Amino acid sequence: MDYLFLVLGMVILIYGAHLLVQGASSFAKMLNIPNLIIGLTVVAFGTSFPELIINVFSSYNGQSDLAVGNVVGSNIINVLLVIGLAALVKPMQIQNYTVRYELPFALLGMALLFVVANDGLINQTASSTLHRSDGIIFLAFFLIFIYYTFVVTSNSHEAHEGHEVKEMSKLKSTLFILLGMIGLYFGGEFIVTSATKLATQWGLSQVVIGILVVALGTSLPELATSVVASFKGNADMAIGNIVGSNIFNVFLVLGVSATISPIDFNPSINIDLLVAFLATLLLFIFVFTGKGRKVDRVEGGIFLVLYFAYVTWLLV
Repeated sequence: MDYLFLVLGMVILIYGAHLLVQGASSFAKMLNIPNLIIGLTVVAFGTSFPELIINVFSSYNGQSDLAVGNVVGSNIINVLLVIGLAALVKPMQIQNYTVRYELPFALLGMALLFVVANDGLINQTASSTLHRSDGIIFLAFFLIFIYYTFVVTSNSHEAHEGHEVKEMSKLKSTLFILLGMIGLYFGGEFIVTSATKLATQWGLSQVVIGILVVALGTSLPELATSVVASFKGNADMAIGNIVGSNIFNVFLVLGVSATISPIDFNPSINIDLLVAFLATLLLFIFVFTGKGRKVDRVEGGIFLVLYFAYVTWLLV
């Protein structure tokens, strides 16, 4: 039953996020909000809704390892697995905006998380915690990122073109929002409860379950979208969306989670944090290798080899 509830929770959670985004986007369109703004806010938030809900439940229930493992694991999967598979299908172009702004901001997020979370290592305290003040700092950086993104993209035709919004009636939009919120709640509850039980049954830590199982489940939308986009030859913005999702995961998801309830930080996650940082750094390096700013099939293959090597190391 725990396996069933885990899979069911992921399906409900992802579909709930999809319904909520559709309903909220339609409402925003009714208010004559430009498609660009909808894409930068409602739709962008939607990619991180699953991680956010999982972390809110985990931090509220005191399951800190699951909360942090989910975010760090999602960021590792997004770069090594999602971009790796998509690039293997077809080389992926990287937009200038992603290179100049999003990748450096993603690296900053990983570095800042290491600094604020490691009280024991840096301040020589008995324990390490992501305090509410740390959460507020993350949210402040998140608002700066959103504002800067809006300013830059408003003056650029290259990045973040308007998102196509499907208009619906007020009743249908409201229904989608309500069903989406219900789906997020019950999906998150099912996942956190079943993942905790499975961790005990398998003899694995919550960190490993968060990184390998929960993070993979919450990253499925990015994986499916990116691979399909590569097949169709429309993957130009896929890397930017993935890197943007990683930024949201650190600054928004952990920011909200730590603000709601302080999160105890397990120092063993520092290794996984290093993997996430190095994966993002490697993506940045790949931009300037080969012909043009893109991730080619060889580099995608390297990402996949590194991901499966990391998973093997984690299990062993």
